[in-house]
Amino acid sequence: MPNANDTRPANPQFATTLQIVSTVFFTFLCYLTIGLPLAVLPSFVHVDLAYSSVIAGLAISVQYLATLLSRPYAGRTADAWGPKRTVLCGLVACGASGLLVALGGVFSGVPWLALLTLILGRLVLGFGESWVSTGAIMWGIGQVGPSHTARVISWNGVATYGALALGAPLGVALDNAYGIEVLGGAIALAGVVGLLLARMKRATPVIHGERLAFRAVLGRVLPFGMGLALGSIGFGAISTFITLYYASHHWDNAALALTAFGVCFMGVRLLFGSSIARFGGYRVAMTSFMLEALGLIVLGIAPTGFTALVGAALSGAGFSLVFPSLGVAAVNLVPAQNRGAALGAYSVFLDVALGVTGPVAGLIVGAYGYAEVYLCASVAAVAAVLLTLWMARAEQARDAGKKVVQTV
Repeated sequence: MPNANDTRPANPQFATTLQIVSTVFFTFLCYLTIGLPLAVLPSFVHVDLAYSSVIAGLAISVQYLATLLSRPYAGRTADAWGPKRTVLCGLVACGASGLLVALGGVFSGVPWLALLTLILGRLVLGFGESWVSTGAIMWGIGQVGPSHTARVISWNGVATYGALALGAPLGVALDNAYGIEVLGGAIALAGVVGLLLARMKRATPVIHGERLAFRAVLGRVLPFGMGLALGSIGFGAISTFITLYYASHHWDNAALALTAFGVCFMGVRLLFGSSIARFGGYRVAMTSFMLEALGLIVLGIAPTGFTALVGAALSGAGFSLVFPSLGVAAVNLVPAQNRGAALGAYSVFLDVALGVTGPVAGLIVGAYGYAEVYLCASVAAVAAVLLTLWMARAEQARDAGKKVVQTV
């Protein structure tokens, strides 16, 4: 017979999941502000403003540069100020970026001014992305405990790519029906809604203790971050150039490729997220990289828009578990009071990969074509397999050495 005084939830796993979801919802809103203009801005810059494909790629990738530069501060702020304040600051920036997108549409008759406004909006959005995503993960871990780190990171990824999958076609629909000015207003509204909801949510206490220098934290997570960077190139190529790739072949529904990527990403996270605990992060990472490489090859050699859609879906499924499979080990390399900094340092490699991919892929497009971008990204994914295999063997050698020392 149940104890009347027992206030524990009947289903603690469900209660934990509910806490995690209620926190990573702010990541969802943040990435909705990223996804809404994702399939619109490249065409707007390239077609409406008549700039080159390199400039179109730069206009998207400059966001990742801002994320890269602000990520270390986001992690340290989450450690020192608390995750809630970090998320609130980031949501303000996300909303402000929408206003700048709207202004970019207003200034479309003056291309240089419109481009400058859009780039400023991307910079502000990059700041918001780093602070919201880092803060939300640390907020979630603070609520449910470090033993659930993998679950928090996995659900945060579901929120991230679910928002991108929803935002891309929704943004195209808003732009086609009402114009880019209304699209910017929708982005600003998402930021305001997130800000109001975050203010009402309970903050978690700040963990006090010695703060490691960012350089020391970065050194610890370096090999894991390199693997993440190599695996992120494919996503950067898809998010930046898929609409122009479809247009070059006169294929319809380019936004559905982003949706397919996001849906498969979420599906794998939800169905196979526990595989990291069962099989180990290295095995899961290597399998993920191989599947991503296959998807990018299919995308690069696709003869039809549907085949390209399949390639994007396989790439999303492969990329899905890359971040958590390597990230859990990276975050656990440092004391609890430095986990925000470790997460920020690890995520920097994602930002570097996405920031570099846009302009470099633009150069590849100009010299060879769009298909070659995805084939080059597949080579990077294969390199990530080899790097992860090396890390796994190196760890096995260290463990074997420790056992020998203990035996002696």
